[in-house]
Amino acid sequence: MLFAHSYYSLRYGTLSPEQLVHQARALGHEVLVLADINNSSGFPEFVKECMEAGITPVAGIEFRRKGRYLWTGLARNGDGMQELNEFLSRHNIEDLPLPDRAPAFSETYVVYPMQGFGTAGLRDNEYIGVTPQELRKNPMALQGRMSERYLLRAPVSFGTPQQYEVHRNLRAVDMNTLISRLTPSDTASPEDLLVPPDAVRSLSAGAPWLLSNTLKLLSDCHLSLDFGTIKNRQTFTGNRYDDKLLLEKLAMDGLKHRYGARNRTARQRVVHELEIIDRLGFASYFLITWDIVRYSMSRGFYHVGRGSGANSVVAYCLMITNVDPIELDLYFERFLNPRRSTPPDFDIDYSWKERDEVQDYIFKRYGHRHTALLGATSTFKDKSIYRELGKVYGLPKGEIDALVERPADPANHNAITLKIIRLAEHIADFPNIRSIHAGGIIVSEEPITRYTALDMPPKGFQTTQWDMYVAEELGFEKFDILSQRGIGHIRDAALIVKQNRGEAVDVYDIPRFKSDPAVQAQLKQGECNGCFYIESPAMRGLLKKLRCSDYLTLVAASSIIRPGVAKSGMMKEYIRRFHNPKGFSYIHPVMEEQLKETYGVMVYQEDVLKICHHFAGLDLGDADVLRRAMSGKGRGKKEFRLIVEKFFDNCRRFGYPKATTQEVWRQIESFAGYSFSKAHSASYAVESFQSLWLKVHYPLEFMVAVINNFGGFYRTWVYFNEARRWGATLALPCVNLSGYLTTISGTTIYAGFIHIAGLEEKLAKRLVQEREEHGDYLSLEDFVQRVTPTPEQLTLLIRVGAFRFTGKGKAPLLWESRMLISHRQPEPATARLFPLTTRPFTLPALVHDPLEDAWDEMELLGFPISVSWFDMLETRYRGDIAAHGLAGRVGQEVRMLGKLVTIKYVWTVRKEIMHFGTFIDVHGEFFDTVHFPPSLKNNPFRGEGIYLLRGRVVEEFGFPSVEISHMAKMPLKPDPRGK
Repeated sequence: MLFAHSYYSLRYGTLSPEQLVHQARALGHEVLVLADINNSSGFPEFVKECMEAGITPVAGIEFRRKGRYLWTGLARNGDGMQELNEFLSRHNIEDLPLPDRAPAFSETYVVYPMQGFGTAGLRDNEYIGVTPQELRKNPMALQGRMSERYLLRAPVSFGTPQQYEVHRNLRAVDMNTLISRLTPSDTASPEDLLVPPDAVRSLSAGAPWLLSNTLKLLSDCHLSLDFGTIKNRQTFTGNRYDDKLLLEKLAMDGLKHRYGARNRTARQRVVHELEIIDRLGFASYFLITWDIVRYSMSRGFYHVGRGSGANSVVAYCLMITNVDPIELDLYFERFLNPRRSTPPDFDIDYSWKERDEVQDYIFKRYGHRHTALLGATSTFKDKSIYRELGKVYGLPKGEIDALVERPADPANHNAITLKIIRLAEHIADFPNIRSIHAGGIIVSEEPITRYTALDMPPKGFQTTQWDMYVAEELGFEKFDILSQRGIGHIRDAALIVKQNRGEAVDVYDIPRFKSDPAVQAQLKQGECNGCFYIESPAMRGLLKKLRCSDYLTLVAASSIIRPGVAKSGMMKEYIRRFHNPKGFSYIHPVMEEQLKETYGVMVYQEDVLKICHHFAGLDLGDADVLRRAMSGKGRGKKEFRLIVEKFFDNCRRFGYPKATTQEVWRQIESFAGYSFSKAHSASYAVESFQSLWLKVHYPLEFMVAVINNFGGFYRTWVYFNEARRWGATLALPCVNLSGYLTTISGTTIYAGFIHIAGLEEKLAKRLVQEREEHGDYLSLEDFVQRVTPTPEQLTLLIRVGAFRFTGKGKAPLLWESRMLISHRQPEPATARLFPLTTRPFTLPALVHDPLEDAWDEMELLGFPISVSWFDMLETRYRGDIAAHGLAGRVGQEVRMLGKLVTIKYVWTVRKEIMHFGTFIDVHGEFFDTVHFPPSLKNNPFRGEGIYLLRGRVVEEFGFPSVEISHMAKMPLKPDPRGK
């Protein structure tokens, strides 16, 4: 019988489960075996395809150790599949080698290879598999043996002879070798083809009992999966009734906290939601999410709740989210879809420092047998395929780079590269590596191994071998426990404010933040550097163009900044309509009726649902399928194509003009894949207000928090510049005043030791700990005796200025360090009672240029602190105009100096590259530039540095920028030491 591999036998198989089943059905097979190598990733998809095709599925796992075939386990039923998954999971989790012999399974058949195994000692469930090649090579080998213990094992790894070449290339990629060096043992046999049943029968013509034994065994295998029920943990308390009572109690308590005791609208909404949650059996999902948030809040962890579940007032009352659905008039159908069989999803964001602790709690609270991180599948994509195959064929790096960058260029075509391009088309989207989802966790009712084997990646939490799409097909709804640096900014800023000013900050006082005039004014000016989601150049420009000063406008801005809206031209149209709400006409009355709040522009995912439902007559279930497919969750599937056809058929039936239908569809298609739900945008906007309030009232502490979380849009030096803009005195690292991370005292910010390139973390933390335990360092000699640094590490600290408290220059300190370390004795086992001293020495006066310090800082920190970038220029020229004067020079040509901050690369409709630049001027203020392809061709960027820029000032909706015609990088003063 055919023992098939799918392409989930990574870098080995060449058929997807869908292709495998469809081809088997076309050939007339009634039973099909899938046994992928060391994984069960394709098992659910295979079973589903077989059930739809009318084929009996038999599934198992083929076990190999370092490429050598050991044995195959075939599940008699679901319990057998669980046995196999648990066996493989234990070996993956405990990093154990797979054994030559299988354990004593109770619901699994085991098939061993013919070579190396006899029938003696086989258990009742164990057999010997004979391949067609073995039969043909030695037809007499089975004479006189116990025939009932032998089976026909015909491996399948490809569907056509041509796919054998694809298989060989995958094997070469896997083994990281030239294809010419592959041996027959490295690959499958060219005969491992999917063949018709008659051909299978003919394979064992000389020993027909092999096939009858095989069919008898397979007839005892009955495997199915239920794809129609929820697989999540069914109850929180132990039964659904108690879940219902507990959720009601918690929701009503939260209602009083959020809305007060007399808000009838909120109470009616909560009662309505609770009724539907109970009817659909979602109470346990809400309670588990509440339990996770309750634990994290008890630990003092900050969180942001988002996802479609944030449309729920119950979630708001449970403190899962901080978004008020009533205030925002959130679209309830986005929360509870009439065709929805799974709960709405919750994304819970934590600081990157605390997320792992929350995940650890979930595993320990709900048990490792029932909890797993979601896996993900990295596929062969675009450039990576050319690079991998280029190495397989031994191409030089330069040729590979040229093929990767310009695969369609005839200059890069020859016999080998054309073959690579052809192979790449076959391999595209094949699974390549199993990895981990960004934050998805599932908590199941049955043991997880009922559905998948588990991997143990370096992260240290067991992970499913299939991804979120398979999980959803099976009926799992994940909990997204994510990390982001913005929450770390907020958390750390509050702690730093407490330390530096002695003031306690309530970062959850959202209504106060939204109504703060100072916050609103800063938002309107786009002064948001360091603030979550609203600091990028594009967002800063959008805020200024909208003159955004309130929460609801920011909610909209958080969604329309997404790529699809800008690409479709609707972002500019939204701004125009925002400022002139009576100066446009709606494309259709339904657009006015449903999208009046957003001026006829689809801003949120809910808007896509509304228009599909009210304009095209799709039911809300179909509309949501369409939205999800456009978000990458099923694009190209049959259901999606049928719904698209229904969209256009309905529009024709309603008599809409073709142009109107096509324009509405264009907006849906360009927008749906990138848009946020309104609740999601609102969650981001809340976090933005939290960040912005901290920046307005505690700007220096906030910037230190941003610097220490290393996760803003810009690089670290930009945030040091921002702190200086807001009045901070910046100080270089100091062994007596700095910490491992950046610290603040009053208005002075001390750069942390973490920023010094080459300084070992262990030494940096040891010097801080020693100072905290035994007091400040009195001298360089005192430091050397107490911390015992290596000469190289000590030199780094001296060069960065960390011993300036001694009053000595760097040159004398470097001389002294050589003497101290060359005369240093091994440390005694016990602490010294009296410090050792060295003989004093004097040096002649040495010339010191402050520019030397600046170059040391550039080398060791990546940016200067003692001076500004502009102080290092050879020229004294600082430009004709600064950033603040651009608004008054619209239409005029200007010359400016700017330190490059960041570049955005954009492809034009003509497939030419253009750039959007962001710079800071001599005062540290931001300004923006536009670089069209002709200008870039003659004036390209030449890396980091300060540029002289010439161009015309333009403005859009009050936001100025400079269209660059000429640009040149400015030279810096050289290092006086000649480095």
